[in-house]
Amino acid sequence: MPQSADKVKDHISLFQEPEYKELFANKKAQFECRPSDEKVAEQAEYTKTWEYREKNFKREIAVINPAKACQPLGAVFAAAGFEGTLPYVHGSQGCVAYFRSHLARHFKEAVPIVADSMTEDAAVFGGLNNLVEGLLNSYTLYKPKMIAVSTTCMAEVIGDDLSAFIGTAKEKESVPADFPVPFAHTPSFVGSHTTGYDNMMKGILNYFWERESVKERTPNAKINIIPGFDGYAVANNRELKRYLDTMGVDYTLLSDVSDIYDTPSDGEYRMYDGGTTLDDTRAAINAKATVSLQEFCTPKTLEYIGDKGQETASFNYPMGIGATDAFLMKIAELTGKEIPASIEKERGRLVDAITDSQAWLHGKKFAIFGDPDFTLAMTAFLLEMGCEPTHVLCTNGSAEWDAKAKALLASSPFGAEGQVWRGKDLWHLRSLLFTEPADFLIGSSYGKYLEKDVGIPLIRLTFPIFDRHHHHRFPTFGYQGALRVLVEILDRIFETADAASDISYDLTR
Repeated sequence: MPQSADKVKDHISLFQEPEYKELFANKKAQFECRPSDEKVAEQAEYTKTWEYREKNFKREIAVINPAKACQPLGAVFAAAGFEGTLPYVHGSQGCVAYFRSHLARHFKEAVPIVADSMTEDAAVFGGLNNLVEGLLNSYTLYKPKMIAVSTTCMAEVIGDDLSAFIGTAKEKESVPADFPVPFAHTPSFVGSHTTGYDNMMKGILNYFWERESVKERTPNAKINIIPGFDGYAVANNRELKRYLDTMGVDYTLLSDVSDIYDTPSDGEYRMYDGGTTLDDTRAAINAKATVSLQEFCTPKTLEYIGDKGQETASFNYPMGIGATDAFLMKIAELTGKEIPASIEKERGRLVDAITDSQAWLHGKKFAIFGDPDFTLAMTAFLLEMGCEPTHVLCTNGSAEWDAKAKALLASSPFGAEGQVWRGKDLWHLRSLLFTEPADFLIGSSYGKYLEKDVGIPLIRLTFPIFDRHHHHRFPTFGYQGALRVLVEILDRIFETADAASDISYDLTR
């Protein structure tokens, strides 16, 4: 065999060796029982047609590669942003391995999550014993300041009552009676990771504002900021803090994962690092207002906060000129703080950069997929740059998202030919790209299969990004973040131009 301890080959080159090629050929001939290569090629060509597209869009049950994840992933992400918090999933170990690996592969960090490993007996008799023992083990071994519990499909199907179970666990002294154990029911078979984020955020606030102690709200001048589920939160949260600190705003960032998913390598393992302090979370009920940066990640949370007497406001991922303008002006309105000249200069530099590159951006067609807030923000920014969003696809988009996306496209001549696809998956998008192609595709790493199949270059700008490193360490929020997004888009445009022609291979673009 070509592999040896003296010369270790990676799988890319190893599987090109004769021995592996022969192995794959034998597997294909003897075990796959597939039709002929000609028949496969014929069917593949058929799937590129309008006729197949019409059949594909008539699917009512099967879902093929949806651009979303399930509720507990969002709940785990939200919980991780609080001081000393151990996310705890009441359900099967296999599900939790998925959440852990999904986050670890994107952030390239160890991701602490525990599960109480429900199996067949718990599915029949309920998972009370699993939760009682699991909380005891988690509290004893990992010494958290808070354990935030969410659920998987198994626990939800059998109807486990988290409130009652946690109460029993405290009676049995698995954790002290006053130890914070907020929870959220997060059934994976409805909603998505954004729903789970919302449920957990509401659950944590509800615990500190009602379950721990019921007290009257004492209003102050602080502002709460909820970033939402964001694969770029490491850099984006820090960029938000820079803006708010520069403006002199007194604020609390609720669920700040910027340190937990970006710990340094200095010889010390930090199971918990940073995060919103529990005292700040308790005091957040007294804030003047709460601002959500991702409307579709926080509808229940904002409703709950509003019922407590706070002002609320929401945005759709403040990326680009108009979106950042709106966010900063709202903060200025709520706090009475002026937007400093240094931030205005950043805005001017972004406008200048877009102007410098206008000739290369104008008229380029883009297909976009991802979460509701991201797709709205990305569409708006493309329109600002004179690009043409031709397909905007959101598997977990609501009717409200659909209406907002269509109104956004209608607001600009560059959106005149744009189409909005709510509740569709990436196999639907494949049909769209074959029948109504775009110049570029914007989304997550899952778009790489479309890039290879359809031949449309992918620009990775949203969660998850598994096959590239360190994108999350640079912001996409704000003017500086938009500049970074602009550069990502332009690099792909220039690479495509260089690859397309041997005649126009200019040194200067």
